[in-house]
Amino acid sequence: MQAKKSRGSLFIVSAPSGAGKTTLCTNVLSFMPDLHFSVSYTTRQTRPGEINDRDYTFISREDFKSMTEKGEFVEWAEVHGELYGTSRDRIETLMDSGRDVILDIDTQGALQIKEQYREGIYIFVLPPSFGVLKTRLEKRMTDSREEINKRLRTALSEINTYAQYDYVIINDIFEDALKELASIIIAQRVSVKKINPLWIQESFSNQEEK
Repeated sequence: MQAKKSRGSLFIVSAPSGAGKTTLCTNVLSFMPDLHFSVSYTTRQTRPGEINDRDYTFISREDFKSMTEKGEFVEWAEVHGELYGTSRDRIETLMDSGRDVILDIDTQGALQIKEQYREGIYIFVLPPSFGVLKTRLEKRMTDSREEINKRLRTALSEINTYAQYDYVIINDIFEDALKELASIIIAQRVSVKKINPLWIQESFSNQEEK
């Protein structure tokens, strides 16, 4: 009899572009056992260093729309002119196998998922200030000035959704933010909700004094 329930937990991490959520998710995956990343689908072009089916599954707009019509996404959204979607089958397969799932996802998608997965753990990552966010976007050197300004405008509306999440992490000192993310995952794993009551009964309640 397992103390932990067989079904895994779902962790949803959101942030404005440039706040560092992807780096946080990548790093916590490197040392947290039984935590898996559900790769999202997108229509945008690959960036330098990205690998298909590792960072995203890159598909055409036509294929994306076909998947949408078939109801294959638990959420999807258009962000900065490109389409992003999360596969329902990928999430369910991982969770049913007892593994925890982490999603690196924008606020639009997170709030869609929340309508279907109320039991999920929703985490919002913030930069220490708007000025720091602007500097981080500029230092990435992957977007034009026009694209950076668009992302900054979007960031303001995204930040206003923070109260709809369970946790907020301020990504000022990266090592501290990473510890906080790992702590949230660990806390969920030892939550009383994860304990199988039959295991408690068999291990403790039915024991007679010898």
